[in-house]
Amino acid sequence: MIVDTIQDEERRTSGEIRIFVESKCKYVDPVDRAREIFFQLEMEKTEDRNGVLIYIAHKHRQLAIFGDEGIYKALGASYWDQEVALILKEFNASKFVEGIILIIRDIGTALHEKFPYDRDTDKNELPDDIVFGH
Repeated sequence: MIVDTIQDEERRTSGEIRIFVESKCKYVDPVDRAREIFFQLEMEKTEDRNGVLIYIAHKHRQLAIFGDEGIYKALGASYWDQEVALILKEFNASKFVEGIILIIRDIGTALHEKFPYDRDTDKNELPDDIVFGH
């Protein structure tokens, strides 16, 4: 269901969305961990620098959304803060899958607006599967 949503959204954009889930966050700030995972997964290697990582540490109840420089600059910091607040609202209502799907769709729409799909040049640059850490 989640992977299907990622694939649906990526059909509308040259952007890439990935999800990384682990039980505990190694750092105090989950954004630091998301940044580390982002580069470990080599998400910065997209042509337009428009990859987005949704990071979740479920036992520590932490999350972060990390956008590469192309999409981060195109949308601005307030967009990312709003998206985190939105997913937290869903998670606090115990709507975990629904929250993830909602965020994927929101980010997919933003990616579509800033980096629309081009049938002649677009290719899936990153895997769509959910990555599970420790």
